[in-house]
Amino acid sequence: MQARETWELDLTCKPEVVPFFDEDTNTFSYVVRDPGSQSCAVVDSVLDIDYAAGRLGTTGADKIIDYIRQQKLQLEWIIETHVHADHLSAAPYIQEALGGTIGIGEQIVTVQEVFGKVFNADTRFARDGSQFDRLFADGDSYQVGGMLCHAMHTPGHTPACMSHVMGDAVFVGDTLFMPDGGTARADFPGGDARVLYRSIQRLLRLPAEVRLFMCHDYMPNGREVEYETTVAAERAGNIHVHDGTSEDEFVAMREARDATLDMPRLILPSLQVNMRAGHLPEADGNGTVYLKVPVNLL
Repeated sequence: MQARETWELDLTCKPEVVPFFDEDTNTFSYVVRDPGSQSCAVVDSVLDIDYAAGRLGTTGADKIIDYIRQQKLQLEWIIETHVHADHLSAAPYIQEALGGTIGIGEQIVTVQEVFGKVFNADTRFARDGSQFDRLFADGDSYQVGGMLCHAMHTPGHTPACMSHVMGDAVFVGDTLFMPDGGTARADFPGGDARVLYRSIQRLLRLPAEVRLFMCHDYMPNGREVEYETTVAAERAGNIHVHDGTSEDEFVAMREARDATLDMPRLILPSLQVNMRAGHLPEADGNGTVYLKVPVNLL
């Protein structure tokens, strides 16, 4: 028999979940509202970037800020499910406007150590997660108003991946996609297809009716964009890990598929910014901020 989670899942708590879709990166951000109050959380925000021009923008983040203000909500948490490799986080920008606590999984320190070396970050870059306000350990709880939330460590895509349980809703980051989209890659430094399979199985042991919210959707076969599914739907129809898929079968499929994939378009700027909790690196002596492009990295 599989062990139960150390925390209690409250399926009677049904938060309002409002998605914001960034078409440039196929990313979903969410405003999650406690059903019993005006308190809310933001999950996986996006900062706009014109990479070729070296220009940042806040159009997407401003839509989230405007919505929270219009609804007269109180932002309490700004959650990062992991260090994203495909978009820059707008967490500090949103925090400056609305307040809130920025949180990520405690294994961010592993990611910072790896990519601190990749980008040859100097000693001003702390590798202890101190850029974030809260580092979550597996099973940690926190409150959004009266709603008790829980952090589930679901590594495999990255070492620091956390899924966040808020009432009957779970925000899975890049651990899972919609059933016809399958699962995320596991070939980044620190990623592991076998670990990813075990993390997914942990999610799929949750009750069938639990709502799962995706961080990305790539609209396979030209369908309309989707962001919400259930544990039952993933178990029945996920093209990579439906019921009956063995660990070895998944690992063989995932590793073969990952070998064919290109690196994400924004991986280099994203990692440098997101490992700093969405902050830019320190400016050089001339006052200009630079993002590095390692040559012959792989």
